Amino acid sequence: MMLYRLNLRLSQEIFTVISCFEVALRNAIDRQMIARWGEHWLRDFVIPGGLFFRDARIETSRKIIYKAYDGLVRRGVYNPSKLLAEMEFGVWKYMFSKYEYKISGRVLLKAFPKKPRSTPAKNIDHLFIFSELDYINNMRNRIAHHEPVCFNARGEIDTFYVLSRYDKMIKLFHWLDIDSASLLYGLDHVKKVCYQIELLKS
Repeated sequence: MMLYRLNLRLSQEIFTVISCFEVALRNAIDRQMIARWGEHWLRDFVIPGGLFFRDARIETSRKIIYKAYDGLVRRGVYNPSKLLAEMEFGVWKYMFSKYEYKISGRVLLKAFPKKPRSTPAKNIDHLFIFSELDYINNMRNRIAHHEPVCFNARGEIDTFYVLSRYDKMIKLFHWLDIDSASLLYGLDHVKKVCYQIELLKS
């Protein structure tokens, strides 16, 4: 019962960090896309004649965005900010996928002004960002489906899964040029709860 309660608390704590990261990420993406395509870029991409409308390879993303846009229009409340808020994390992740990154103008790496340069040993490009976001997105979905996050693949108590993804978010906050310590002050208790869970192993 103690582990069950701590798992719930850890899920709450890491989801808070994910929520802050998701908002920071979408705002950074939005700034770059507005500079390149204008304030209504997300709507313009998915309506007939838009960049996403023309390419069947990104039909899934187009349908998700258009459904949200159409719903806002039907309710008479569309504006760019409301459409951004309707998007799920996966939409922002896929903006860094092969086709969407190319079609949208190859500008989104500018959202990470403190990203290290690629080296011959490590290519830190849009596909690297996509992969990092995929790890975070998968954890978000696990929590949303009420799956435990305090075990490893062998079913043993282990907080590595959460901590490794937590570290990715802190790193990406830095690459976004955001002071995560200030942003998460008073909200981030992930490591404290992980420590409490690790104590149950002894």
